[in-house]
Parts: sequence; C-alpha cells; structure tokens
Amino acid sequence: MIMLVLCSCGNGGLPILGEATMVDGKPVYPRIADFDFINQDGHHISNASFKDQVYVADFIFLSCPTICPVMTRALKKVYDGYQADDRVSFISHTIDPERDTVPRLKAYAEALGVSAPKWNFVTGNQDSIMNLAEKSYYLAANADSTAPGGLVHGGGFLLIDKNRNIRGVYNSLEPKETDRLTADIKRLLREQF
Repeated sequence: MIMLVLCSCGNGGLPILGEATMVDGKPVYPRIADFDFINQDGHHISNASFKDQVYVADFIFLSCPTICPVMTRALKKVYDGYQADDRVSFISHTIDPERDTVPRLKAYAEALGVSAPKWNFVTGNQDSIMNLAEKSYYLAANADSTAPGGLVHGGGFLLIDKNRNIRGVYNSLEPKETDRLTADIKRLLREQF
C-alpha cells in the first residue's frame, strides 16, 4: 500500500504520513484508531497506555517460521537503546491470537529479556488486530493457508508520535533501516518534548 507524505514538519522534523483532510482550513492527518488489547501480563493496553510517549509498533506471530524472529531481534536492538527512556515504548501485536495466548506471550517476552510496560506483546480479537494493521498502520495482515505459518503480514516497524500519527515506516529486515529508526526516534523526541 502506498502512503503519501503530506507534511514535512519543518526544521528537519519527520513527516506525518497519510492523506490529510482539511477541517476548518487546517490539515488533519490520520491517527491510529482506538484499540484495546491484552498484553503479556494480562493487562489492558490501549492508546491511553502510550499517552505522552512515542512508540514503535509491529505485527508478528510467535510460530512464524520466516521474518518474525528477524524482526524481533532487530527491534530488541532499538529497545536496548531506549530502555531507560520513559518517553519511548514498543508494542508488538500478534496476528495469531488463537495460539499466542497471554502465557505464551509472557514466556516469549521473558526469554527475550523485555517487560511491560516498556514493550507490550498484545493479543485480542484477530479481526480487530488485522483491521488495525490494515486501516491504521497501513500494513498487510491476513490469513493465507499457502503462506508459511498460515498468516501473512507486513514486515515494517512504524514510528508513532504522541498524537497517534505515523511518522516513519522502516523495513525491519534491513539493518540500515533499524539504524534509521533509532535516529528518527531521537529526532521525534527533540521535536515533541
């Protein structure tokens, strides 16, 4: 899916991604839709969980035999760089909630050496998660019996600002993109805090 870059926030700021609509003569950019999922600790995680923070989002599933392990290792490197910064959080949405139960997500997070609320691994209604991926984050996510693991999803990391706008999309399989994400988080923090 193609996203339009419609605002370059001046002074070297990151663009806001998505097509703006005009309201009272001012552009209004798409925001991440309201959501409410359950994390690895059994707690509800919603947009309010990221109030006054920037966050990085992705979509994975734990039995994924292809890109998910690579994605998670790459995101762990970014996490390590911002572990002590309360202004930055991470959320990984499972697109396989039937198998990725709360206890399984907990064990996965513990094995990775991460914890909530810094990095939430969330589950919920599969249709809600896939709809959020496609409609708010502009990533593919769907069941496909011919795909390895039976599911297909985009392999991007998304940088979300404290206003719930997408400020960057990064190819999780390219180390240079992970470095760009790390640098863009710093830029966004300077811009918003």
